[in-house]
Amino acid sequence: MHADDSSPLARAHVATRLPAQDLDRARRFYAEKLGMEPADERPGGLLYRCGTTEFVLFKSTGAASGTFTQMALTVDDIEAVVAELRRRGVSFEEVDAPGFRTQDGIAEIEGNYPSKGARGERAAWFRDSEGNLLGIGEPVR
Repeated sequence: MHADDSSPLARAHVATRLPAQDLDRARRFYAEKLGMEPADERPGGLLYRCGTTEFVLFKSTGAASGTFTQMALTVDDIEAVVAELRRRGVSFEEVDAPGFRTQDGIAEIEGNYPSKGARGERAAWFRDSEGNLLGIGEPVR
């Protein structure tokens, strides 16, 4: 559903929240494996910025299910990003599901949202130190 201009949320900023049982461990993972440092922090929370978007890691007693993609990042060159993250020690998931299968960690996915102007997507998934399932995608034009 598309929010029209009369919706009170039409111009809202959207940000992801990811749970972390051990915030110090998560901070180390994001710094060492992903090369990311928090842009800001408060007790129990770390704010990260990517382009014009942001996400927060927050201290939680709950555990991430890791059964679905909790956050996705769009990149221009998925091979280069996957290679660099592997060099840093990130392990990518191998997926064999109806409609797509990863080969060397990257899946070819047919179709995309028409408004994105892409005919498909290439994607890869990995888990952070807290079990959150993160995706990386590259539109196929």
